Amino acid sequence: MADPQQSELNQLWLSYNGIPDTIIKVGRQRIKLDDDRFIGNVGWRQMETTYDSVLLTHNNQQLFGLVVNAGYIGNVQTFTGTTENIEAPFLNVNYKMGDYGNVIGYGYWLDYTEADTKDAAGNPSASNTSEKSSQTYGLRFACCAKPLDSIKISDNFGLAYTAEWSYQTDYGHGKTDYEAHRFNVMGGFSAYNVMFQGAVEQLNGSGRNKHFDTPLGTNHAFQGWADLFLVTPNNGIRDVFGTVMVPFQRGDLVATATYHSYSDDTGQLDYGDEWNFQLVQKFGKHYSLLAKYAYYNGGADAAYNKPNSTDPAPSADTQKIWLSANVNF
Repeated sequence: MADPQQSELNQLWLSYNGIPDTIIKVGRQRIKLDDDRFIGNVGWRQMETTYDSVLLTHNNQQLFGLVVNAGYIGNVQTFTGTTENIEAPFLNVNYKMGDYGNVIGYGYWLDYTEADTKDAAGNPSASNTSEKSSQTYGLRFACCAKPLDSIKISDNFGLAYTAEWSYQTDYGHGKTDYEAHRFNVMGGFSAYNVMFQGAVEQLNGSGRNKHFDTPLGTNHAFQGWADLFLVTPNNGIRDVFGTVMVPFQRGDLVATATYHSYSDDTGQLDYGDEWNFQLVQKFGKHYSLLAKYAYYNGGADAAYNKPNSTDPAPSADTQKIWLSANVNF
């Protein structure tokens, strides 16, 4: 587990709302955009990721259905208790298309400015962050903000969808020239409040430091809860998965099951498959319990090389179990 045994100042910020429909926040704060794929807080960890930043949010739902988030990040307080130096302006524009969902355009410019170091052998240190620098542009269409939401086609049936494309290339202090694409497509159907979804997410890669990455995202929520693909493999990754969500007790208890099948971005290399199961029980507005289980079955091909080697690392079967209690105010 990556959670450290320490404490930190997690959030401290000032806000100003003297401009109509606009809030400006300055300081160490939580930032969550869209589904947290690109910028999120990894909130279920013991110490979530927060940002020393300026964030302007303009929300005009009455006239335009428009939400604009624009800002600048100067430091990242990671969930492992470290601080990463960064210069990162970002822009996320979300427009509501009536009852049919939202169209979202975004740009994220991440420049990791920490000076690179070398190990005893003179090779670049594994802790260097400059190669995480990138610029990303994308367009997203999504029907719903919450997992069980859908576009109703009758009293008991509904449809859900997501369609997203992103383009990423080198930027700032990154020393490797590259470009990579990401595709994310989901189709869902709800019947009597039970949600069925099928989806594909693909992050392309063409070698070391030449793959599509999301270093500020809540990556635990993607490519399986066993956390084996938090960094995109050199050959990219294609995740084909299906999910069933069943609410009980008027939604206070939700059971989720997901199956993932992993390969490289061409479908030629077998990275294995994974089962995920989760139960979340809410108690009123402020309390909840969570139980989560992940079982990863290693594939025939290795997704990553061994450290300081070009030899492929074996795909190891992995199981993880989480139990957590949450209090929200």
